[in-house]
Amino acid sequence: MRRLLSALAATAALASAACVQVHTEPAAEQERFPTSSSYPPGTMERTTFTAAVAEGWRISALKTPDRPDATWKVVVLTGTPSWSEFWAPAIAQLPHTREMIVADRPGFRDSEPRRAVQDLAKQADALSPMLDTHPGERVVLVGQSFGAPLATLMAQRYHDRVAAVVLVSPYFGDRGPTARRMIGMGSVVQGLLPRDLRNSIGEIRGQSAQLPTVWTALRGLDQPLVFIHGDDDSFVPLAASQRIAAEYDHTLITVPGGDHFLNACCVPALLAAVEQAISEAEGRTAAAPPETAPGGPSLVESCDEPATPPASRCPRAQTR
Repeated sequence: MRRLLSALAATAALASAACVQVHTEPAAEQERFPTSSSYPPGTMERTTFTAAVAEGWRISALKTPDRPDATWKVVVLTGTPSWSEFWAPAIAQLPHTREMIVADRPGFRDSEPRRAVQDLAKQADALSPMLDTHPGERVVLVGQSFGAPLATLMAQRYHDRVAAVVLVSPYFGDRGPTARRMIGMGSVVQGLLPRDLRNSIGEIRGQSAQLPTVWTALRGLDQPLVFIHGDDDSFVPLAASQRIAAEYDHTLITVPGGDHFLNACCVPALLAAVEQAISEAEGRTAAAPPETAPGGPSLVESCDEPATPPASRCPRAQTR
């Protein structure tokens, strides 16, 4: 009985620390993570699509309304546990020349299957319908935390459909103190956890063996790639992104005061990183022989224009 009580206590602590709500949203977390219901109708919408794998899983996603004049589509692969609703503030602040789609990855929230899908390449294939665009539109692929190695593989496997990449607080196995504590507790009580948290631990435990393939993919990417990381991230240390970005010679944007959840704390800085990647991609197009050079203003919400609802902190980012 004592063991069971200890396990239940650890489970509660893990769920509390995770900043993720599987079925409910405490008021404090609603303030930190405004969801789609916090915004006026028409700001974003829920959609579903069929995964492009033999199993044909039903995948749930949050997206902007269709914007036929958009020149870029921002495709987001979230961290773990995966909940697209946490990206509502970013969707709400997106310029009208951009579209965005954020999926609940396979194994999370309203997406199938019930189990964890540990195979990163299979997830990349399953989520590839998110790369569909209308004529004249290009894709910037955003990988957040655990979604960063997944985005790396997707950018390699679908090279002709991904024009630029942004890796946000990327998790390539380096754990900060909060991640070490949560993953350690979660591994002990994994069988008692709710489905999303249980699948999250399963994903993390399966990542290490796949990292050599991810490093090979990262080394081979020739699309513009921008790293962005907060210097107050206790889940993944900033030093990890500094090391990887320097080794592979990619741009790194540091967000002073930014934590692991830049999609909540620091939306303007995050969208500026997306625009940086877009700018680099458009610069390459302009330098190439003239064919199609997608235009569209680079517009990011100013820190002087508060979001609706709760305003986020807006530190000034620093670019290496």
